[in-house]
Amino acid sequence: MATHKSAIKRAKQSEARRMRNRARKTVVKNVVKRVSVALAGNSAEEAQAALGQAITVIDKAAAKGTLHRKTASRKISRLSSQVHALVAKEQPAPAK
Repeated sequence: MATHKSAIKRAKQSEARRMRNRARKTVVKNVVKRVSVALAGNSAEEAQAALGQAITVIDKAAAKGTLHRKTASRKISRLSSQVHALVAKEQPAPAK
């Protein structure tokens, strides 16, 4: 355990950051799960709404440093492609 005053402070700061990051990661997991549930239910409108919320939360987590920016980008990209595929499947093909 830390014995110097500065080391004690760093330990406290580190623990506070760990808890904050953990909370943000949990929120990210929950919004991603919400999108997945909407995709599983074949609900395009619900999936699009959940995707919008997920993008906001993931971007914010990346901006705060909880997620690496490329990890956030990859998550958003994969979710977006799944949602867009569902939307495209539901829409009828354009008549020629």
